[in-house]
Amino acid sequence: MKHTMPVLAYAQDALEPHISRETIEYHYGKHLQTYVNNLNNLIVGTPFENASLEEMICKAEGGIFNNAAQTWNHTFYFSTFSPAPQAEPTGKLREAIDRKFGSFDAFKAEFEKKATGLFGSGWTWLVKDAAGNLDIVNESNAGNPLRNGLVPLMVMDVWEHAYYIDYRNRRADSIKATWNVIDWKKVEERF
Repeated sequence: MKHTMPVLAYAQDALEPHISRETIEYHYGKHLQTYVNNLNNLIVGTPFENASLEEMICKAEGGIFNNAAQTWNHTFYFSTFSPAPQAEPTGKLREAIDRKFGSFDAFKAEFEKKATGLFGSGWTWLVKDAAGNLDIVNESNAGNPLRNGLVPLMVMDVWEHAYYIDYRNRRADSIKATWNVIDWKKVEERF
């Protein structure tokens, strides 16, 4: 199976001023493309040659896991954005957030604290477990909550390449800006 680049649902400059065209060109166009290319090269002749990204995330190790997870993580990340997003969750997801965290603002504050506090590179995820309970989890490097039986709902990339062009070393500012492009309608669909 040959893995391909996802198609963005928006123009590369559509998320400005929160995420610049230059960041999308590098983050999507170069970093993600490299993970896709590496994965396609690594799986040839292995038991994962015809596996889905999800299968590789749950079963592979080393380079195959890293590149499969980074391909999946980035595809999921970019697909959560919109230049005209639904700014807050509604319905059952909003009820679940309010029940778990007290309010949407309290959820955002806790999410920002975890994302800012993740040492090194990785991802901060909003997930649900098999019982439908929400949680915020950090995963280092290429980590993905699918590996732990959790359902990803939303994610922020806290690798420096996700924000360094626009925000330099100000990870917290990047996280705050990213709220402006997360489409909660898409997150609700995953919930």
